[in-house]
Amino acid sequence: MNETATRVYAEIDLDAVRANVRALRERAPRAELMAVVKANAYGHGALECAKAAQEAGATWLGTATPDEALALRAAGIQGRLMCWLWTPGGPWREAVEADIDVSVSGMWALDEVRGAARAAGRTARIQLKADTGLGRNGCQPADWEALVAAAVAAQAEGTVQVTGVWSHFACADEPGHPSIQLQLAAFRDMLAYAEKEGVEPEVRHIANSPATLTLPESHFDLVRCGLAVYGVSPAPELGTPAQLGLRPAMTLKASLALVKTVPAGHGVSYGHHYVTDAETNLALIPAGYADGIPRQASGLGQVLVGGKIRQVAGRVAMDQFVVDLGEDHARAGDEAVIFGDAERGEPTAEDWARAAHTIAYEIVTRIGARVPRVYLGG
Repeated sequence: MNETATRVYAEIDLDAVRANVRALRERAPRAELMAVVKANAYGHGALECAKAAQEAGATWLGTATPDEALALRAAGIQGRLMCWLWTPGGPWREAVEADIDVSVSGMWALDEVRGAARAAGRTARIQLKADTGLGRNGCQPADWEALVAAAVAAQAEGTVQVTGVWSHFACADEPGHPSIQLQLAAFRDMLAYAEKEGVEPEVRHIANSPATLTLPESHFDLVRCGLAVYGVSPAPELGTPAQLGLRPAMTLKASLALVKTVPAGHGVSYGHHYVTDAETNLALIPAGYADGIPRQASGLGQVLVGGKIRQVAGRVAMDQFVVDLGEDHARAGDEAVIFGDAERGEPTAEDWARAAHTIAYEIVTRIGARVPRVYLGG
């Protein structure tokens, strides 16, 4: 890593990604596994993590946007690849030509993908998404009959092949939530109707990371794993990464930019929400909310410096924040671990999520583009 990268950087352990994929495959031994690499692989690096996941046995990759999927194809990623977040006028033809499975939730999308298939002179691979209760994307049960009929007709004309039927849970991270069984029942009903009308999907899927870990009856032909691939627990209620057999892949590190002694009564950072109560040593960490450090965790976030957990002193600023070392000493250039693996005594993404009143998904995904990724185990 060059000198400019030592300010702050995210160390990504690709061996951990591979180990997590293998562990998740063991949780769903009769299903294929899709590694979801949307949002730059939840901040970890889409291309590198896609390769590692495939090496560990992921037979599908998933992205949200078509641009994410097309970028993977342009970088040489082969194999089954699906994307699901479309808007009118999207790059349907490019996706068809790149052999990307595209999700269809309504008539407008089916019409656009049929047109793209005709223009490309190829059959489009589509997956019909059912809204079984999440209330976001997906086709409502009341509209399902019409969408299935149109898809079967399009398949008969040769413009599309329906490769999958799928849905997404609302509350799988809350084991026992009544919506889970309601959604499973709705999915089975909508799937049975589609198959009765002539749809023969290669894959039927509804399980996300938490359902993969806790709900075997939801595994069907394919499980879609996102956050768990990167070794972060999808919900504290399900257990820590170690308890789930997972290993965090990202360790966010920085080099101390300055260490100085200040007197008692000295304000720290904007607004002086932190004031020293005695002479103390302050360490400056050169990372802030422009790098993805949540300002909401001001005064609460934890960092490992000199073998001890320290708390953010005062507000997180755009490019920097401060920790109070007390009587301990450190030097500029010493390492600070912002988050990593609890098994190594480091603060975790979940710790920062609690401090910021959010979820660990957001903590890792928000780490910004100006933070270099350094890959281990490549």
